[in-house]
Amino acid sequence: MDLGIRGRKAIVCASSKGLGKGCAIALAEAGCDLAVNGRNALVLAETAKQLRDFGVSVTEIVGDVSDHGCQRELLGVFAEPDILVNNNGGPPRRDFRELDRDAILAGVTQNMVTPIELTKAVLDGMAARGFGRIVNITSLSVYVPIPGLDLSSGARAGLTSFMAGVARTVASRNVTINNLLPGKLDTDRLRGAFKADVDEAEQKVRLAADIPAKRLGTAEEFGKICAFLCSAHAGYLTGQNIPVDGGLYISAF
Repeated sequence: MDLGIRGRKAIVCASSKGLGKGCAIALAEAGCDLAVNGRNALVLAETAKQLRDFGVSVTEIVGDVSDHGCQRELLGVFAEPDILVNNNGGPPRRDFRELDRDAILAGVTQNMVTPIELTKAVLDGMAARGFGRIVNITSLSVYVPIPGLDLSSGARAGLTSFMAGVARTVASRNVTINNLLPGKLDTDRLRGAFKADVDEAEQKVRLAADIPAKRLGTAEEFGKICAFLCSAHAGYLTGQNIPVDGGLYISAF
């Protein structure tokens, strides 16, 4: 399917690896020029090299997307960005009793304030031009609380509620805002919790046991879903939370 976004300008945050990279690859395949971002310059450069193989323009912005300087650089790549994919690393797993005020504020900044700031910067321009796609990568933990990830869950839930109202204000201008909620996907973040003394394949099987799809998801298929939400065909889909979890979240509605 031609997604109808060839030549569009896309900003993809935290896209040097993992789910962000999956989204960047899918958008590059669809013909979008890209501004990509990551903290590790070498990893980001390798990702940018892969993306350029699709024949699109790729600009690398090294840094923490929560830093205002990094945000200004990202937003300065394109005068008129068409697509924004908000993504950022979440706080590490930690008992909430161990969180002090600084840690809480840092987590909220990463996973709520930063995407709001970037959305605010691009939204009016998108509305004025009559096209815009914003996708926030949140987490299935917004629906299914995970002990130890309370800060991440709370910040992303706050973002979800905030964007729910904003999405309705620009829908008539062909600007959409949707959220993708990854479940158990085969990424560095998930593998980082693996036990060093247990076979990795065995641990993946155990993790997949309670997933109806009986496997972990991939960054590639996650990226394809993101690209569709950014496509010309998804203009009537907005303000939605879409779990990408192999059926793990059980709900009829």
